[in-house]
Amino acid sequence: MKQHDLVVIGAGPGGYVAAIRAAQLGLNAACVEFERALGGTCLRIGCIPSKALLDSSRLYDEAVNGFASRGITVGKIGIDLPKMLAHKDQVVKGLTGGVDGLFRKNKVTRYYGRGRLDGPGRIVVDLADGGKEEIQAKHVIVATGSVPATLPNIDIDGELVTSSTEALSYPEIPGHLVVIGGGYIGLEMGTVWRRLGSKVTVLEYLDRILPLSDAEIAKEAEKIFRKQGLDIRLGVKVTGVKKNRKTVDVEVEGGETVRCDRVLMAVGRRPYTSGLGLETVGVETDRRGFVPVDERYRTAAEGVYAIGDVIGGAMLAHKAEEEGIACVERIVTGYGHVNYDAIPSVVYTEPEVAAVGKTEEELKADGVEYKKGTFPFVANGRAKAVGHTEGKVKILADAKTDRVLGVHIIGPHAGDLIAECAVAMEFGASSEDIARSCHAHPTLSEAVKEAALAVAGRAIHY
Repeated sequence: MKQHDLVVIGAGPGGYVAAIRAAQLGLNAACVEFERALGGTCLRIGCIPSKALLDSSRLYDEAVNGFASRGITVGKIGIDLPKMLAHKDQVVKGLTGGVDGLFRKNKVTRYYGRGRLDGPGRIVVDLADGGKEEIQAKHVIVATGSVPATLPNIDIDGELVTSSTEALSYPEIPGHLVVIGGGYIGLEMGTVWRRLGSKVTVLEYLDRILPLSDAEIAKEAEKIFRKQGLDIRLGVKVTGVKKNRKTVDVEVEGGETVRCDRVLMAVGRRPYTSGLGLETVGVETDRRGFVPVDERYRTAAEGVYAIGDVIGGAMLAHKAEEEGIACVERIVTGYGHVNYDAIPSVVYTEPEVAAVGKTEEELKADGVEYKKGTFPFVANGRAKAVGHTEGKVKILADAKTDRVLGVHIIGPHAGDLIAECAVAMEFGASSEDIARSCHAHPTLSEAVKEAALAVAGRAIHY
């Protein structure tokens, strides 16, 4: 029986990073993954391929609708969908192959198959090429991630009714795509296909899109997305779907039916814990299927840990990475830390929506007194120059200490701008600290500085 100091089950962002960090710290580390390509949902069928399509569709949309206004004339513009999808696949192939190379570089043993616990310190791998491999390990990290969720009485068939996985590779541009769910996955994929020519209808059960975002920012995003052409319908309860030969009828409470060519189920994700043998070590999931852990990512079983989507919280790749590193460092050194108040999130629509820290609604609910500063991109010189002036920066700071509690951005390159704010919050910065830091001109980051100035009512350019 092969032996390792640590075995990670799952090679997503949390899992492969944990395995590499363990090897760096001197452990004999291994990782078990049943997909041939490493990198998990994020690299294979999530973050990376969706961003490739978002960027390709953005370029097409700008060529069709934006070039003329900038004095650029072009001939007839078309879409070669197979080539666009091939570019997306090539990006994925390069990055997943890169993870494989990192494993070799750091001497992480890779097992290709499905891993499951089989009692304390034992892992059985059902090898993809046949047979079994039994492994012993002092430490085991469960990093199996999550899978798309659906609604009661609605089955994802992968053809007419799809998850985000299939939506990354539709063989043709749908005439009418119905997206069930107004969160970041639905809006990103809806944006891709709208740009490429689909009529896109978003059906959201709640009275707002982006339910985890700051309400003010979400409201502005909704207004912008409607202007772009997304048909967003709020307060809609989908009760079922009826598949016809080539179309789908989406049934809505109240008797309405929306006929479309394809349906994208984007109602969130659920933890992947089936077939892991958790019961063999006495670990039970909670009512939602998550694996309970303590502050050191330890489960109820000695030597068994869990990180990432499978333990709940924000289902973000970078959150899983931070947990993987912290978990391993605690195992080896006794120390490891994740600041959950400084984990940024990004929605890669146009404009992007990014955030870190508390929303205004959360601060009100917690009874925290705060000050707010905002600055619109329409007053930013660089945003004017590049022609992307929609949105704003919003900074929330403690009313007494001025410490930054949350930053919310909707606008060009918001996902890049939020990094400055996350670092500032990690170091406990005040809004005055940001305001007094020199920002290059002309840059989009000046909008962050101006919003920080606005907290104290002293914005210069607005």
